[in-house]
Amino acid sequence: MRTNRSGTVVVVLAALLSACASNPKLQSPRTRPKVAVGTTDTGMASWYGPGYDGKRTACGDRFDQNALTAAHGTYPCDTKVRVTLLSTGRSVVVRINDLFPNHKGRLIDLSRGAAKAIGLIGPGTGKVRVEVVP
Repeated sequence: MRTNRSGTVVVVLAALLSACASNPKLQSPRTRPKVAVGTTDTGMASWYGPGYDGKRTACGDRFDQNALTAAHGTYPCDTKVRVTLLSTGRSVVVRINDLFPNHKGRLIDLSRGAAKAIGLIGPGTGKVRVEVVP
């Protein structure tokens, strides 16, 4: 007796692909849903730069550690946010251009340039407010 293996393979692949498409963790940073202007969140920020300069980000840009950019766990590419370091009250507007896996409970990972603008370089991490801006 002969079985139709190609038909079975197609059905299994279709089921797997549809499961992946509905999982927001697997969405590309470019296809994530837009976030409404005015949305705010508070959490810990860190910064990165050395060792990543010139490498491609998840959004396809070449990373420039001195640019005003950031990585976020859920916001789509090109979202602009105002990041305010709560301990200093200083803020900077950055463009999301990278994916951040949200390890160690961090909300956002700033480029060196953005971290310098708000005084985050010395401490390395700090509590911030992130607000989506137009």
